Amino acid sequence: MQFGLDIFPDKGPDLLSPADFYAQCLDLTELADKLGYYSVKIVEHYFYAYGGYSPNPLLFLSAAAQRTRRLRLITGCVLPAFSHPLKLAAELATVDAISGGRLEAGFARAFIPGEFSAFGVPMDESRGRFDEGVAAVLDFWTKHRTSLDGPFHQYRDVPTLPPPTQRPHPPVWVATIATPQSFINCGERGYNLMVVPYLAPYEELKENIDLYREAYRKAGHGEVKPEQIMMVFHTFVAPTREEAYAICRPAMQHYINVFLEAASSWDTTVSKDYAHYDLLPKALRAMTFDRVIAEKRAAIGTPDDVYEAIREVTEYFGCGHLTLQHFFGTITYEQARATMELFAREVMPRFN
Repeated sequence: MQFGLDIFPDKGPDLLSPADFYAQCLDLTELADKLGYYSVKIVEHYFYAYGGYSPNPLLFLSAAAQRTRRLRLITGCVLPAFSHPLKLAAELATVDAISGGRLEAGFARAFIPGEFSAFGVPMDESRGRFDEGVAAVLDFWTKHRTSLDGPFHQYRDVPTLPPPTQRPHPPVWVATIATPQSFINCGERGYNLMVVPYLAPYEELKENIDLYREAYRKAGHGEVKPEQIMMVFHTFVAPTREEAYAICRPAMQHYINVFLEAASSWDTTVSKDYAHYDLLPKALRAMTFDRVIAEKRAAIGTPDDVYEAIREVTEYFGCGHLTLQHFFGTITYEQARATMELFAREVMPRFN
């Protein structure tokens, strides 16, 4: 089992300044490297407290590369809809070089209507821009010169510098949420799978992951290994369950509130590329800390509690790479550091 540190900003200046947030997250990343974590992952989002402190994950990962020696550095994810593919490919390759070949490139379609509106990108172009962008990045990484005549970008005979350090290219992850076709597309193209089991019904998510495995196999890529399926999980460990719940109850509510603020525009948004996303605000309004615990959508409690929750969920989904959100909501840097140390000491060895 591979465990990663998942950095998902859900804070604004009212809770923590950007300078303090980055400093504390870099300290936690350095600690993760020393404690034996496998990876660090950070998102790309804009404008809202939900992810808005990370408009470019590559800036953070470049700094993290200088503070670590082992950690794999994962974009979770970059958003091709908002970037020119030549620029994105070159920047990803730069971080791969800076880190000595430790980059893993995660891509996602983006799903916050306010982000699309601000950038002037129609949501109905999301899937097309994603597919074109990822293919163009891979073309840049594997050729000496590249050309594209697509619906969104056109260029001809462009030199592909810098090349990636890893050959043929860094591992590729694709984030999927709820659409079965997205899971099938990911498997057919041989990408690794990144999922967030926070809101989707577990039975439905398992069916979609099985679709991914079947498509991966039928496309001739072999069998999916557990470490090719990555899940994001809020995780907090404390000496007692009471202490863990007391710390995480307000922290989880803060995360839900911030998520809802960014997603609430789905109340008035419709897009053919995002079936059922109009239900997202309703699902968030119904989510509570008690439901999160009861439905095992987070691992919070004593070392035994956390071990059992992670074991049950990862065995159910066949997942071998878990990235852990320790520093969420109102949890302080000191509390996050303490939970990481306790997790590494009393939970991680039981899996490895």
